[in-house]
Amino acid sequence: MTEYLRMSGIYWSVAAMELMGQSPRLPKDDIIRFIKSCQDSESGGISASVGHDPHLLYTLSAIQVLAMYDQMDVVDIDGVIRYVSSLQNEDGSFYGDKWGEVDTRFSFCAVMILSILNRLDAVNISKTVDFVLSCMNFDGGFGSKPGSESHAGLIYCCVGTLSICKRMDALQPDLLAWWLCERQLPSGGLNGRPEKLPDLCYSWWVLSSLSMLNRIHWVDKKCLEQFILACQDSETGGFSDRPGDIPDPFHTLFGIAGLSLLGKHQY
Repeated sequence: MTEYLRMSGIYWSVAAMELMGQSPRLPKDDIIRFIKSCQDSESGGISASVGHDPHLLYTLSAIQVLAMYDQMDVVDIDGVIRYVSSLQNEDGSFYGDKWGEVDTRFSFCAVMILSILNRLDAVNISKTVDFVLSCMNFDGGFGSKPGSESHAGLIYCCVGTLSICKRMDALQPDLLAWWLCERQLPSGGLNGRPEKLPDLCYSWWVLSSLSMLNRIHWVDKKCLEQFILACQDSETGGFSDRPGDIPDPFHTLFGIAGLSLLGKHQY
């Protein structure tokens, strides 16, 4: 039941341990062997687990882990580049996989993978930027596709894409940063869109976007730090979406990443 989360779970865990300087405690050789076994020899993409279809999301997770381990040569890099470029559409958008879903998350995954591999030339960057900008809303934010509601996670993907493509000039920074700052609630936590509960993962999606916009100081850092620390489970050490809930690797990574952006390097 959890196989579809396996590659993502590896990335969340390795990245969290890297942030804490504890990655040697994970089974590096086993992880690398697993990643290698998940690459599809025909398309070049990487899947969530053995026997699953390859997808840009899991390809990015795998490439990031291999980059952290400095083990890029264990997979067919040319195959990865071929896979990513094969998923770009005429309008500049990207499919997530061969089944054809379009989402700005996949635009980010594509350019992030190619940026790590120093192969941004493998896709049409101008059209990539044009599609992302077509998803900009009246509030300065971005959704999953043109006309979709602004969402902090998708704003991170779009701002990240524009940052990698060196087109931050196309943003409305003050308007967008104000929308992001309004995500902070009385608890100190951040939500992903108006009228939603706070969720620890937005400590990353919102703060990283504000960091790219050079406006991270627009949120109440002390209150956010208190919210993040309140989400840590005293027994297991992991972090949950909000205080009192069950911790998991996803929220643990983004809680630690949020503290890192706040300048808290000792946990």
